[in-house]
Amino acid sequence: MKKAFNIIVLAAVFLGGCDSKEQSQEPTMKPPIAEVKPHEMTIHGHTRTDNYFWLREREDEKVIQYLEDENAYTAEVLADTKQFQEDLYKEMRGRIKEDDESVPYKDNDYFYYTRYEEGKEYKLHCRKKGSLEAEEEVFIDENELAEGHDYFALGGIEISDDNKIAAFGIDTVSRRIYTIHFKNLETGEMYAETISGCAGGGAWAKDNKTFFYISKDLETLRTNRILRHELGTDVASDVQIFKEEDETFTCYTWRTKSKDLIMIGSFQTVSSEFQMLDAGNPTGSFTMIQPRERDHEYSVSHFEDKLFIVTNWEAKNFRLMETTVDKPGKENWKEVIAHRPETMLEEVEIFKNFMVVAERTAGLPELRVINQETGDEHYLDFGEEAYTSYLGTNMDFDTEVLRYGYSSLTTPWSTLDYNMTTKEKTLLKEQTVIGDFDRNNYQTERVMVTADDGTQVPMSIVYRKGMKKDGSNPTLLYAYGSYGASMDPYFSSIRLSLLDRGFVYALAHIRGGQEMGRSWYDDGKLMKKKNTFTDFINCGEYLIENKFTTNESLFAMGGSAGGLLMGAVVNMRPDLWKGVVAAVPFVDVITTMLDETIPLTTGEYDEWGNPNEKEAYEYILSYSPYDNVEEHKYPNMLVTTGLHDSQVQYWEPAKWVAKLRVNKTDDNLLLLHTNMEAGHGGASGRFESLKETAMEYAFMFKLAGITE
Repeated sequence: MKKAFNIIVLAAVFLGGCDSKEQSQEPTMKPPIAEVKPHEMTIHGHTRTDNYFWLREREDEKVIQYLEDENAYTAEVLADTKQFQEDLYKEMRGRIKEDDESVPYKDNDYFYYTRYEEGKEYKLHCRKKGSLEAEEEVFIDENELAEGHDYFALGGIEISDDNKIAAFGIDTVSRRIYTIHFKNLETGEMYAETISGCAGGGAWAKDNKTFFYISKDLETLRTNRILRHELGTDVASDVQIFKEEDETFTCYTWRTKSKDLIMIGSFQTVSSEFQMLDAGNPTGSFTMIQPRERDHEYSVSHFEDKLFIVTNWEAKNFRLMETTVDKPGKENWKEVIAHRPETMLEEVEIFKNFMVVAERTAGLPELRVINQETGDEHYLDFGEEAYTSYLGTNMDFDTEVLRYGYSSLTTPWSTLDYNMTTKEKTLLKEQTVIGDFDRNNYQTERVMVTADDGTQVPMSIVYRKGMKKDGSNPTLLYAYGSYGASMDPYFSSIRLSLLDRGFVYALAHIRGGQEMGRSWYDDGKLMKKKNTFTDFINCGEYLIENKFTTNESLFAMGGSAGGLLMGAVVNMRPDLWKGVVAAVPFVDVITTMLDETIPLTTGEYDEWGNPNEKEAYEYILSYSPYDNVEEHKYPNMLVTTGLHDSQVQYWEPAKWVAKLRVNKTDDNLLLLHTNMEAGHGGASGRFESLKETAMEYAFMFKLAGITE
């Protein structure tokens, strides 16, 4: 459900195609039919019957057998694409520079960077003391830590102030439940104590021995407690510093850029709250900055004696305030940047003499540089009509150089330094694309689509030059549309496998995201959620009306909450799509939102509504994909999930497919693939996940009649 976003990079790319000849080739194996076991659920005087509720029993052998039967069926249906999948995998992997390295950044007298070695799935975390010419120290090798595990994820690395100890989290199940480990960076030895049941990351105090960490409720997976651990002591004696009692909130802890404060933040969809502690006084008491208020969101940056606060207090699109550390409350805030109805203020980066503001206007991200001494300001010029930009790692306050990132549908991911005084840009690294890639071979467009209610919805499009708008092009339409997550146009070397085979790729910036400001989000959630679905449908219709494609060549794809989008649009307009890929889809909205034991449910009420209230129940019920499956034709569909998914439980897509099987009135493909070792993000490692992408591509190519 919740954006897993590790978000910027939500979107690797799942896509595809198929022809009538191949569709008529009946597999010898019949599709699995799940056993019917009626389960009644009554609320607000209304009873729903769920015939597949039993699939929730993760430990039941029959459940596992059903998932494995579905996997076997999917493998057989796609057997004729097996070699093509292997070729696609090799093709996508072949574009990746395997011995790659990130741009170093300096922190506390060390230059930090990550690198990959050829043939290895995971990163090496490295540093050099004082100079980039110094000897390299590989202080964490993820490949070693991942040995013997089907899944591996590293959850944050925190280095003590004396540079001698690293704290980091490890998840080998894919439930996003980490175990914190401590490593002596001088000797290379691991400390004896570990802390289980955590979120990744945390915060060191200045004494180099006290570590604050985030504990999870192991049933709901809500991060609800902050504890203090002293290195070398029994974890059982750790002190609970804070417990988040409100079940709609989660909490986290971290160290500020200034390194002077340890923060505790509590968050829900529409409210936030922060507390601070002098990092030199780890046993002291935290000071409240501004107590939580309904519909008040704010974030905090610290520099010297000041706090800079981005807030939506009397400012729908947020404004910037400042106050002093000793007077943190809202009554002391002074306005630095006023609210603007046409521009959303997203975040700020503070320097000694400069301030950089990340903003969003007309659907595009902007970086605004303000000289705090003179008041002069200017915007960076990116030179393309559809792109993404973001603030990079900027650890130094006393500098004129801004580190930022940039990408577009045709420009590979790039890291740049920008001199805020001279306005000189220096390209430090551009993602290497091995092979004959030439960005000049591709064309982008940014168009505005008129929605049913007259709203203008942006859509970014990319295709290979020479494409003719004659309706003959297979086209993939992708979107997310939830949690205010803005899906900006970005480059994907993997996507080239589509574009080079004649696909058009379109990214719909639908309501429910935040591309056009805060109101864009508000108009796509709660009792306005259906705007998300109709916007997407309108974008699909635009592509057909403007002769990019036809409904016989139009594909749709979305994951997680974007999978809910897929479920809704196939119920509403099943005729519009040739094929759909629904990745880890959140499709059983009512049942999940009524079950407070399921991870993340209570924190989602302000996104979807609380179905314990009758009005919200009836509205969610009117679009919930699982509840609205009907006896009619559905497009070809590939549904994916992970057995250990912590965000959208595997049984939602499994139940959805089971119900679709007995209700759909067509002979189109309906496939379910469950990764039995992974969770919400799929397989771990930079290459292994490409195999899943190759399967998704092959499914779509099969439908489009593309065989090589």
